[in-house]
Amino acid sequence: MEPRFVSDDRQAEAELEYRIRQARILMVDDEPVNLKLLEKMLSTDGYANIHTLTDSREVQATYEREHFDLILLDINMPHLNGFEVMEGLKRVESDGYLPVLVLTAQSDRETRLRALEAGARDFLCKPLDRAEVLNRIRNILEVRLLHNDARDQNRILEEKVQARTRELYDTQLEVIRRLGRAAEYRDNETGLHIIRMSKFSQMMGEKTGMSERDTEMLLNASPMHDIGKIGIPDSILLKPGKLDAEEWKTMQTHTSIGAEILSGHSSPLLIMAREIALTHHEKWDGSGYPEGRSGTDIPLVGRIVAVADVFDALTSERPYKKAWPVEEAVSYIDEQAGKHFDPDLVAVFHEVLNDILAIKEQYAEPGITLARKTS
Repeated sequence: MEPRFVSDDRQAEAELEYRIRQARILMVDDEPVNLKLLEKMLSTDGYANIHTLTDSREVQATYEREHFDLILLDINMPHLNGFEVMEGLKRVESDGYLPVLVLTAQSDRETRLRALEAGARDFLCKPLDRAEVLNRIRNILEVRLLHNDARDQNRILEEKVQARTRELYDTQLEVIRRLGRAAEYRDNETGLHIIRMSKFSQMMGEKTGMSERDTEMLLNASPMHDIGKIGIPDSILLKPGKLDAEEWKTMQTHTSIGAEILSGHSSPLLIMAREIALTHHEKWDGSGYPEGRSGTDIPLVGRIVAVADVFDALTSERPYKKAWPVEEAVSYIDEQAGKHFDPDLVAVFHEVLNDILAIKEQYAEPGITLARKTS
């Protein structure tokens, strides 16, 4: 009994042979008699998909439409010669492999070299020898089909890589969202606050010129800004009154705790989330915490989240405070330009304020309407 792999090899050879005989072949020659001779030669040898053209001007459009596996191309033709046809085909061949076998009565070295430089894979000199024609056609078709297989396999692998990359990214997002929810359960903030401030942040990021990829990361990383509150004792985090100096010092450590929770991974999303957690309480004038950074030493994403987070906190009602009217909150943001906030980002905030207010309305707390100054 023959080994299994021998049988498999024979099956693969048979499949390749079948595909070669079924390959789509286009023959181009302004002499119909030449086309008839070639067509008979190929059909007798078992080729089943043969198409012919006598007008070289139709080749490019026909090739775009039909995607032939091989073109048998005459050189000396009216309208467009074979070299001109190949130049046109180069512009439409998507994968860079031009499956052209040149037919020519000119056997000089210059013509042969010019044909190969123009993209031809091989050439045949007229008058044609049947055995040579069939062997050269078969060789080119075999290479063409194997090239297509490799291209398709690479495409499939690339699609799998992209799908896996997206799956990993989605998993990271889900972990971040769940951690964000965990922080919310320990604080007086709500999930809607997280949604609002992250969308504000994304909107401001877009206005500053951040890429679409980075603003999407900002949308998904900013909900983690207060994850470090998980590590703050309930007696401090949930204290209804004002914190004393020691308690406030402990509360400030939520930034460093959050950065520690999110550190140690090369994911751009987690790197950005760590930056935000660490720096969203830094201030433009250097009076913030935990490191007292100032100006552009504070990452852009941290500066953006600072504005978005404070504005939503001011205009949101909490058990310990009433919501500020929008006008008063905007005035506060303006007053803090150059102190707490990056003055350029305060200008950006004003540019997108109408959109921010629309988001506030869309994601308002149940039973809460946006507070506006009445006098």
